[in-house]
Amino acid sequence: MVSARVNELATAAYGLWLREDATLEEMRVGFDGMCPEPPADAAITEGTVGGVRGSWVSVPESGPTTILHFHAGGYLIGSPASHRDLAARIARAAGAHVFLADYRLAPENPFPAAWEDAIAAYRGMLADGVDPADLVVSGDSAGGGLALATLVAARDGGDALPAAGVLMSPWADLTLSGDSMSARESVDPLVSRAVLTGMAEGYLAGHDPADPRVSPFLAPLGGLPPLLVQVGSSEVLEDDAVRVVDGVLAAGGDATLQVGYEMVHVFQMFADRLPEAQRAVDRAGGFVRAHARATAAV
Repeated sequence: MVSARVNELATAAYGLWLREDATLEEMRVGFDGMCPEPPADAAITEGTVGGVRGSWVSVPESGPTTILHFHAGGYLIGSPASHRDLAARIARAAGAHVFLADYRLAPENPFPAAWEDAIAAYRGMLADGVDPADLVVSGDSAGGGLALATLVAARDGGDALPAAGVLMSPWADLTLSGDSMSARESVDPLVSRAVLTGMAEGYLAGHDPADPRVSPFLAPLGGLPPLLVQVGSSEVLEDDAVRVVDGVLAAGGDATLQVGYEMVHVFQMFADRLPEAQRAVDRAGGFVRAHARATAAV
């Protein structure tokens, strides 16, 4: 179930543009427009990392830790503009600077464009001298899947791994095989199999959805840095989060699952109006502080 207040909040935010007849441009404008502005003390600067453009978000509490974040949007919508408030809240909770990567979107740029940009941004961080012990990779929804795919690619490519990863409602299975796809569809006010199918088709452009680069829960999940995975109990993607954590633990790794009771998909984006969302962001920040070397030593 979804509580009435959360359902009302989510419906008001998404209802005007998340429609079956909405054009792609309407969805892109609507998504960016529904998100709150960042706080007045947040510094937003444009930058490029590894050839990938994006926005740096810092707050007075930002310290030596760097977070590379990949935004939500089903690989079709979303941008650094849509995530500046969330990034500022993460930066404050974690004592970090956040880089919101403006990875290429489908259908104009289908797979592997987003995946290539994510890897380029990660390797660009290392090339720019960011200490991997002070680096965290994070993402929400499709960006959460992209963050996990980046960690897998870095491991397989022999790159230095970051201190940790944070995944918020990760879309890690584009085959849509999780049991919650059906079990939670009647209570999920935002996401459905139909919505995800359309987004997957736009991103994949005929590519195999079982490719671990697009469905990283299918990749071997051993040898990754510690992961924090957050998800709502009332979303169709709950099983993506659960199976990622199960896969890491089964491979002998370190992963923590945090489930927001009666919360919706990427509920952290409502932290300006939802106390549970801010608490989830604070827990994510605490996780980063515990694992990034610079903040763990404080």
